[in-house]
Amino acid sequence: MTDKLTVSVLGTGIMGAAMARNLVRAGHTVRAWNRTRAKADPLAADGAFVADSPAEAVEGADVVLTMLYDGPAALDVMGEAAPALRSGAVWVQSTTAGIDAIADLAAFAREHGLVFYDAPVLGTREPAEAGQLTVLAAGPVEGRATVTPVFDAVGARTVWTGEDGAAGTATRLKLVANSWVLAVTNAAGEVLALSKALEVDPQRFFEVIDGGPLDMGYLRAKSGLVLNDQLSPAQFAVATAAKDARLIVEAGERYGVRLDVAEASAQRFERAAAQGHGAEDMAAAYFASFDEKGTAEE
Repeated sequence: MTDKLTVSVLGTGIMGAAMARNLVRAGHTVRAWNRTRAKADPLAADGAFVADSPAEAVEGADVVLTMLYDGPAALDVMGEAAPALRSGAVWVQSTTAGIDAIADLAAFAREHGLVFYDAPVLGTREPAEAGQLTVLAAGPVEGRATVTPVFDAVGARTVWTGEDGAAGTATRLKLVANSWVLAVTNAAGEVLALSKALEVDPQRFFEVIDGGPLDMGYLRAKSGLVLNDQLSPAQFAVATAAKDARLIVEAGERYGVRLDVAEASAQRFERAAAQGHGAEDMAAAYFASFDEKGTAEE
């Protein structure tokens, strides 16, 4: 197996487009598709072939990489691609699909003779564009020679969680990691909202925690997006964060764990989306602290 592959990328939003570009830069042949074609068209200038349909995109593909909104969307798109899927091709499923959906996706892979890898990624727009994502992967050892060049093109490291993609071990780890990311994002927004309400300069808070164990780069980065009105283009959108938060809550419910913070996070993201911030960076959950669309100005 050559390390130069034909890779079909289905879903070229914030993450998928960046991953497709890095696959092209690594020397792979990339065939891209997106439901809204305008989001995929710019990839042609980078050297990717932009397809009119999922079936056209997967023609001759060694690897099919899905980076879609959720599990049902991934299953629907792969159903559209099914007539052109090559038996024995590898399916790298990078959508944050949730535990329940993974079983359906793995079943589809078995029915169509695909080698299934559960491979969500950690990271947002900037690390995706730089090829510095962390890939969380589960799948058979015998197919890893094929997927490793793909993971190396889009990520800085790969963390293997198991040999059976259908078990969803990579997705489970992704949900655990995202539960922390979403909680911190909302905590940052509430710190800024409370500072505004109490007429406290947020910089005084940063001075208090500076260099100590409570300080963290992520807090400062997300706060900066709000304070400097840099919520667009999104690193990771509010609407997608709301979806992921709900998947986390559902996972907790399924296994008998009450996740109060995750539930509150989901509600905050949903409220911010309803206020018109759904396409903005998830730091815009800050606005959920106000009854109407607020402002970050002091």
